[in-house]
Amino acid sequence: MNFTKQTTNLLFAVVLFLFSTSFVQAQKVGVVLSGGAASGIAHIGVLKALEENNIPIDYITGTSMGALVGSLYSMGYSPLQIEALAKTEEFKNMSEGIIGQNYAYYFKRADDNASWITLRLFDSTIQTAIPTNVISPIVMDFGMMELTGGPAAASGYNFDSLFIPFRCVASDIEKKESVVFRNGDLAQAVRASMSYPFYIRPILIDGKLLFDGGLYNNFPSNVMYQDFFPDFIIGSNVSSNNPSPDEDNVLSQIKTMLQSKSNFSLPCENGVIIQPKTDVGLFNFNNIQPLIDSGYAATIREIGYIKNYVLRNSETKQLSDKRKAFARRQPDVIFDSIIIEGLNDTEAEYARKILRHKNKIVNLENIKEGYFRLAADSKIKYIYPIAKYNPKSGFFDLFLRIKKEKHLILDFGGVFSIRPNSEGYIGIKYNELGKFATSIMANGYFGKLYNSAQIKARFDFPFRTPIYIEPNITWNKFDYYKSSNQFLKEVKPEYLLQREVYGSLNAGFPTGKKGRVVGGAGGGQITDKYYQTTVFTLKDTTDRNDFNYYTTQTYYEINSLNRKQYANQGEYLNFKIRYVNGVEHNNPGSTSTDTIEDYHSHHEYYVMKLTAEKYFNRRGTLKVGLFGEALYSSQTLFRNYNASVLSAPAFQPTMDSKTLFLENYRAYEYFAGGLKFVVNIRKNIEIRAEAYIFQPYQAFVRTPTNQTDYGLPFALQHYVGTGAIVWNTPIGPMSLGVNYYDQVVNPFSLDFHFGYIIFNKRALE
Repeated sequence: MNFTKQTTNLLFAVVLFLFSTSFVQAQKVGVVLSGGAASGIAHIGVLKALEENNIPIDYITGTSMGALVGSLYSMGYSPLQIEALAKTEEFKNMSEGIIGQNYAYYFKRADDNASWITLRLFDSTIQTAIPTNVISPIVMDFGMMELTGGPAAASGYNFDSLFIPFRCVASDIEKKESVVFRNGDLAQAVRASMSYPFYIRPILIDGKLLFDGGLYNNFPSNVMYQDFFPDFIIGSNVSSNNPSPDEDNVLSQIKTMLQSKSNFSLPCENGVIIQPKTDVGLFNFNNIQPLIDSGYAATIREIGYIKNYVLRNSETKQLSDKRKAFARRQPDVIFDSIIIEGLNDTEAEYARKILRHKNKIVNLENIKEGYFRLAADSKIKYIYPIAKYNPKSGFFDLFLRIKKEKHLILDFGGVFSIRPNSEGYIGIKYNELGKFATSIMANGYFGKLYNSAQIKARFDFPFRTPIYIEPNITWNKFDYYKSSNQFLKEVKPEYLLQREVYGSLNAGFPTGKKGRVVGGAGGGQITDKYYQTTVFTLKDTTDRNDFNYYTTQTYYEINSLNRKQYANQGEYLNFKIRYVNGVEHNNPGSTSTDTIEDYHSHHEYYVMKLTAEKYFNRRGTLKVGLFGEALYSSQTLFRNYNASVLSAPAFQPTMDSKTLFLENYRAYEYFAGGLKFVVNIRKNIEIRAEAYIFQPYQAFVRTPTNQTDYGLPFALQHYVGTGAIVWNTPIGPMSLGVNYYDQVVNPFSLDFHFGYIIFNKRALE
């Protein structure tokens, strides 16, 4: 009897042990990662803490930033590798839509103008296309293809066959429903899930225009439960539903219309939701370590609770071996064919020449240069890359979905200022793409200070060394009398009016990715009108100085500045040599003491000019910039003081100085330099302080008869300073600042402006 009872107990214990062992081995854990833009970086810390504590992760689902972090983990990246990736310059560039300096292709960049808004006219309608994104997705799209190409091929494009089975969600706004990705191109799926409205361009997949998954499902725990049915769910949530719309807040109303309320709970009792504490702007990726630490700390607080329910351990060596095994299955991303979609045969041939890969077999790094070169072409509006593995050839096919720029483009902009230098800008451009690319452009500026009209064309030839040819005709008018700087004192300014009419023909070719060499020739007329005194009447006539010239020039230029105005990253270098040959005609007015009518003088001279600018500290809050300029000219004096000063090159390092006639900062020979301090106080809001010194070799001196003499070498120096708070809005900069000029009258001035202080190139610039 006792034997039978003991035997029964032993058998029961064995069965119980076998059952519990089987349960532990079969126990599955799913991780759900919410959306939340930059806050979603905290998910990296969550995964890091789970792995360090040997918590297994068998399935993973995510939305938006959660989809990105989750996809990286599902491809076999460890949390430490994901953390290292998130701290790289490449990741920051992806998040901000910035092409890195190694791939920025300046040769294709159009000349800067004062445009705020670009409208693209449809080919068949009169509708206009308003921009659908704040940042360019070009870098992100290629980066996602680069990251996912090998792992996606190893999985056979089945998300269940990745290192960790994975799901992500996007939003179909036409059907107003969530879309779950279970297979297909992984880069496209994650890219769709991250397409935040108006910030990142939406993506077209299988005929559906897809947006950020957070619009309809910002915490896909239901997808986890329905697709995988795990025994325990660990959720990481860094988001919440929007508050009720405010009747005075249009943005909150738009968010409510676009976004449905998400369910931030688990569909089962067996689980836990980790909520890292994050306090960061929606798209602020400047300081990600505190976000990672927050996710890590929040997970550690819950780790005891998790271990009570998750009895199975994930062995570090086994996990490492599994990662290595999955990595060995991944083919190298090497392309043996490129398929261009969206262009006709002639246009596609132009694109292939720009891609410019010599061999049939090309790797990712080699195609990357051509990709960004093509993306920089102003005739190309959008390019999206897809890498698809061909098991028969053992290589990848590269599909490039290219959308060419509209034929007709309108630009509107200018600057609004409290000083009389406000101006409007309108531009029109016609594009044509064929064996070579053509752009025909016209623009106009109109205001009190500056009026201009320009017509030019650009022909791009995709030779092995690409070149462009650019003819142009330009008319400029500067009225310094109307734009005088009066702030502390009422002082009547001098009457100075300058007109330019010129034409030129230039040609250029690239030097590396950031540089170009340009040469050209042209000619025109510069007309200066002025009084020899500030005391004049309507009956008085002005002096008139005409300079009819022809010129040739060549220059070498490097430009990687991140903005066309108020840059805080990158560098600029321009070295220029110009030859000028012309005849000066002078007719004195009623306020002149000169008695010679129609004075003629021949001027032949050379000019060499070097300008350099560079910013340091790419990631920090404080950025320091250096600026330097040196000029030598063999130019001879013109007929009188005003004519000589007006014809002299000007040092104009600040935005305000470009709108003023400052005789102290003009000379035929000078060197100058200064420092720029830029402090970011919020994203796109910064405080700027700049100080410069201008050292002419010999300053101009006005004689009692209004003629010109030279001062002693290096006898005078002049200073320029500015301090401003600048908000770089999506359509243009807004600045409030104080300027200082080293002069007796009105050394200080207050300036507020919104928009771009940019002009067409000057005749002899």
